[in-house]
Amino acid sequence: MAQHSAKGARFQAVTANRLTDGEVVYFTADGQWAENFTAAEVVEGAEAALALFARATPADFESRVLGAYLFEVLEDGAAGYKPASVRESIRAKGPTIRLDLGKQAAI
Repeated sequence: MAQHSAKGARFQAVTANRLTDGEVVYFTADGQWAENFTAAEVVEGAEAALALFARATPADFESRVLGAYLFEVLEDGAAGYKPASVRESIRAKGPTIRLDLGKQAAI
């Protein structure tokens, strides 16, 4: 569940891959899955993270997404939040060798 999160992580969010096309998606405050990391619901504390994960993974969640898990997020000043790990930064932005591809191309 929290495979990419430190035990003492202060902030966390939930990510998965959309079943229809494999796109990286993030669970939002309104209970949807969004492609953009900035739409992710970020919570503080272990209890809030477990509650968020429970909301993101109801009994039928695998009909929409696969491989949902919690990951650590860091505060990023005025920008809000950013993924804590290199892995999650790449998942949020896209390939690292071609900046004209993936989500970073739209920035």
